[in-house]
Amino acid sequence: MSTPFNRLMKQEGIPDEVLRTFNAYYSKLAKGEKGMLPESTVRPPSPQNLVDYHQVTDLASSKYLKSTLVIKLNGGLGTSMGLSKAKSLLPVKGNLNFLDIISRQILTLRASSGYDVLLMFMNSFNTEQDTLQYLSKYPDLGLKDFPLSFVQNKFPRIRQDNLLPYENKDKTQMWNPPGHGDLYTAIQPLLSKLIAAGYRYAFVSNADNLGATVDSAIPAYMEKHKVPFLMEVCQRSPMDKKGGHLCEDTNGQLMLRELAQCPAEDLDRFQDIDYYQYFNTNNLWIDLQALEWQIISGDGLMLLPLIVNPKNVEGTPVFQLETAMGAAISTFANSRALIVPRQRFAPVKKTNDLLCIWSDAYELNDQYQIVLKRSLDRAPLIELDDRYYGKITDLQTHFPSGAPSLSACRELKIIGDISFGEDVICEGRVNLSADKPIKLCNRLLTGDMKLE
Repeated sequence: MSTPFNRLMKQEGIPDEVLRTFNAYYSKLAKGEKGMLPESTVRPPSPQNLVDYHQVTDLASSKYLKSTLVIKLNGGLGTSMGLSKAKSLLPVKGNLNFLDIISRQILTLRASSGYDVLLMFMNSFNTEQDTLQYLSKYPDLGLKDFPLSFVQNKFPRIRQDNLLPYENKDKTQMWNPPGHGDLYTAIQPLLSKLIAAGYRYAFVSNADNLGATVDSAIPAYMEKHKVPFLMEVCQRSPMDKKGGHLCEDTNGQLMLRELAQCPAEDLDRFQDIDYYQYFNTNNLWIDLQALEWQIISGDGLMLLPLIVNPKNVEGTPVFQLETAMGAAISTFANSRALIVPRQRFAPVKKTNDLLCIWSDAYELNDQYQIVLKRSLDRAPLIELDDRYYGKITDLQTHFPSGAPSLSACRELKIIGDISFGEDVICEGRVNLSADKPIKLCNRLLTGDMKLE
């Protein structure tokens, strides 16, 4: 199929399978398809499609580590927190950043198991250079014959008024990342080599989710029950109601539905956390042999449910064609969802998440795993005033001595310009407000407090 985008993409040296994938999605857009999944086409997942994590833990065996590939999605810049470099370079625990902790997790796992667990990063064109430059401090991290990273592809942006390529003097503005669903296309050149080297299962997770650690019980379960694709899911809370949720079609095939795929008239049901109870953590386990067969049977392509994301770039309305990595659950027969504890989902999307992990509510254990302090059953809920804490520089300015003690805190809400010095302890539910700049030191904070 020929589109106005072919020449543009070929000039950029974009591989043929990426061009063909884009054209397939563009054809859907041109026909008026927006990737919507109305309520009439989906329902909550059936019990037979769900597996309880606690029922598989006794299957753990280190032998599965020799056939496990760990992939970290590392394409984000953290622009929502005011960053211009890879978010994974942010200090997250002491002087260690995400890349430090991930690297040390893998090196420790190799040392304790005796197996060469393979680690790869899927970087974007924005994060590749910074990431590899930083990782050079871990010369033993990469394994012979395999790269430490591969790069996510890019799609051209599309004008909404005429569905032609969006043009800009700044060439970088003409392109968008196609979502982490691009994983399956980006890894395709490495797939046969990985399988030939004995790697069978890929564990994929976001680099900013330090709760996502390797658990050999999961590939053991997949092998035992012939499960080609498994998604870790958690119970939705009120904070998760706007995020994507797990569902199934009318034939009982598991699916992932994102907010952008929900018609406006179905929004209330979409956000009903008692009806749709589970969300995707983006911790995925994939049988690489099954993935290779899926691509072969798709004539070299791995097409996923389309997400048409409307954006505005310098005053011009555009469409971005994207896919979600977890949406592949709908393409594999006998796929399953594994209900895991919230501890396996500790992402840093906003500054409130980072403050929580900075604090003593989380600890770094001997395996370099970020874990909740033993006395806690869940992390404290933190709500920060975006006016004063929205950017990483704001957070560093307001917490120059680090986070207050939160190990005995259930909730922390801050409204106003409040800075924290040394020896501040929050207990229970803490609600702070101030009408003028305030600095706190050597304080025990409890309950509702109007600071003067």
